[in-house]
Amino acid sequence: MTSGLQPVSSGQARRVALAQYRQELSRTAGGPRLVRLLGQLSPDAGPALRAACGLPGTDPGLGLTIHAETAAGLLLRAQDLLAGSGAPGAPPGQAQPAAEAPVGPFTGEVALVTGAASGIGRATVQCLLARGAAVAGLDLKPDIARSAEGPAYLGLEVDLTDEAATLEALETAVRHFGGLDMLVLNAGVFPPSRNLEALTMDHWREVMRINVDVNVTLLREGYPLLKRAPRYGRVVINGSRNVPAPGPGAAAYSASKAALVQLGRVAALEWASSGIRVNMLNPHAVFDTGIWTEEVLRSRAAKYGITVAQYKTNNLLGVELASRDLGELVAELMGPLFAKTTGAQIPVDGGCDRVI
Repeated sequence: MTSGLQPVSSGQARRVALAQYRQELSRTAGGPRLVRLLGQLSPDAGPALRAACGLPGTDPGLGLTIHAETAAGLLLRAQDLLAGSGAPGAPPGQAQPAAEAPVGPFTGEVALVTGAASGIGRATVQCLLARGAAVAGLDLKPDIARSAEGPAYLGLEVDLTDEAATLEALETAVRHFGGLDMLVLNAGVFPPSRNLEALTMDHWREVMRINVDVNVTLLREGYPLLKRAPRYGRVVINGSRNVPAPGPGAAAYSASKAALVQLGRVAALEWASSGIRVNMLNPHAVFDTGIWTEEVLRSRAAKYGITVAQYKTNNLLGVELASRDLGELVAELMGPLFAKTTGAQIPVDGGCDRVI
């Protein structure tokens, strides 16, 4: 008989080891710091590391670079920095003054955002960057690399339904910034309306593959990294108003989002003892996102017998939601205001009598 436990891959072991080194460095430095791996990392051998009190090897204004051949050496050099002995890694007798690191509530922390090339994902990236975070954005769209600018942003083109490609992207992000503090599960698909009697298994499986299966991988692989976040790990999941209030013609979408939110609730239960908080947003009708094509809009409005214009403000407040509204809320959920909240489902829908 087998235990049923999935063996730890060498890739996961490498990522966890680097996150552990970053956690130790951050504790020594008194707050979250970023680490960039230049050489090969083995959990049981001294890695060639470059770590930074800020971002490494990019802009002097973002902080100093620490060079070390071993994890122990890395910590010693960080201690030298804190003791005011000059620039860590500088040749003997060539100490340099420390550069000021950017100041923000998330300075020195790392976020990963899926579906980051447009809509809610892109807005979330901008809101996290504005608060000082380093952000890795994942998306299928080639322009993900240009979704934001500056050394604090890393855009990676990846098909998240390809598990091997997803793990490779995660590896790249961890090597680039040193670990993971914040995970935003935003990528998803909202297919054209299809009633149950016309629902094929191919359609059902495709929606589940994109909206659920992808996120199982990211939650599983993200957990050991979030557990080693210098302060605390946190997750925000983009659910849907269809979770508490499903609509006709959206069986696969509603079920997939309900499954995703249920995963988040279980994660909140299981990970609280590791200091990781997991919260869910249930937005509805955020029309400046890629899933709301003209075809989808017309289809959904027709289901309710109203115009597209009426559908866009079909909520109690009569307001139209924008991606920026969701991005700001995601960022706030990651911050100290919600430090004692986990497992919450927050509606962002302008008010819905079916939810209230």
